[in-house]
Amino acid sequence: MATQEKRSIIKINGVDYKIEDLSAEAKAQLQGVQVAEAEIKRLNSKLALVQTARNAYLQVLQAELPEQG
Repeated sequence: MATQEKRSIIKINGVDYKIEDLSAEAKAQLQGVQVAEAEIKRLNSKLALVQTARNAYLQVLQAELPEQG
């Protein structure tokens, strides 16, 4: 029950708002923010994966380069 109550309140700029009291437009904007946050999280995970792959490619490349000197 506490989880459900916690979800029904959103804090924006330090002010708590009951989601049920928001206008339909405000609820739609809130949903947009939530979708954007989820996409940012997904993209950050993908970025970490690609950076790891890049680092692995660089390690193999360095091993394949001719010796200098």
